[in-house]
Parts: sequence; structure tokens; C-alpha cells
Amino acid sequence: MLVIQPGAPGEPAATGSTLMPPEPASWNAEDAAFVQMMVPHHSQALVMSALAPSRAQDPQVRALAERIGAAQQPEIELMTAWMEQQGVEPMDGMDGMDGMSGMEGMLSPEELEELASARGREFDRLFLEGMIRHHEGAVTMADEVAVGGTALQVNELAADVAAGQSAEVGRMRDILRSL
Repeated sequence: MLVIQPGAPGEPAATGSTLMPPEPASWNAEDAAFVQMMVPHHSQALVMSALAPSRAQDPQVRALAERIGAAQQPEIELMTAWMEQQGVEPMDGMDGMDGMSGMEGMLSPEELEELASARGREFDRLFLEGMIRHHEGAVTMADEVAVGGTALQVNELAADVAAGQSAEVGRMRDILRSL
């Protein structure tokens, strides 16, 4: 890229050396770990949200679950493509989420079973309490990669996750108080 330095009024512009834009930062271990963990994390949110249409009583809970699914499925697809591009292997147990309950905000298999068994107002309460914790875990993970990650695309997604899910936590708390 050629750099042009404007001259003073009435004087010609000067040209400088060619500058190349910096190469985008490559992924580091924090970037890879964030994406590896966020795919199963989002997958569990989809599992939880898929229960709402037939179990939730509150229309706000059903609408929230629908929005969560609409937002997180495309992010899963994006992160999966990134992992393939970067040669990053998915986490073991990603499909069944086995062993993932220790991850930030993840519900245990027992908690998922309790949620799946609930109906009406009890489902609404369990869903909101679980999803608040789940979102707060995602925000924690996003904050961590924002500090240690180097890849711009990962940091941009992490910022979107943190902002979007923080806002949803506020809405979920409002709904929970109204139950």
C-alpha cells in the first residue's frame, strides 16, 4: 500500500513507502480452547431450548428459547467451520456432552433430566435458573478468551457472546421475578 502524505495548502502531496497491513494474528491455545468448549456449551443450550415449546407455560420463556436456538445454532456452525480451518479437533464427548458438566455454566445430566421432566411453571423456573447459570458461564469463558486470545475473529465472537448473553441474563431475571 502506498502512503500519501498531504502537503500544506498549495503544495503537492508526498508519497512514502509501501505499508502492508499486518497479518491477522494466528490462533493460540486460548482461542482454540474457547471454540472447542463453546460448541458443546451452545449445544447444551439448544437441547434446553428445544424442550420449551412443549413444556413451557410462559410465552416469554418459549420466545426466549426460540431466540436462543436461532442465535446459537449459526454460531455452532461458524465455530465448527473455524475448527476445521484451523485443524482444531472438537472436544471428546461433544456430541453427547459426556463429561461436560464441569464446564462453566453447564447443567449436569441430572439437571437436564429434571428439566426435561418438568412442565408448566416448574419448567419455566428451572429453564430460567439453568439458562441464567449457563449464560453466565458463557460470559466467563468469553471474558477469559478476550484477555488471552489472539485471533480477531474469535475475540469478536466472544465479545458478541458476552454482550448478547449478558443482556439475555437481565431479561431472564426479569421473567423469573414475574413468575
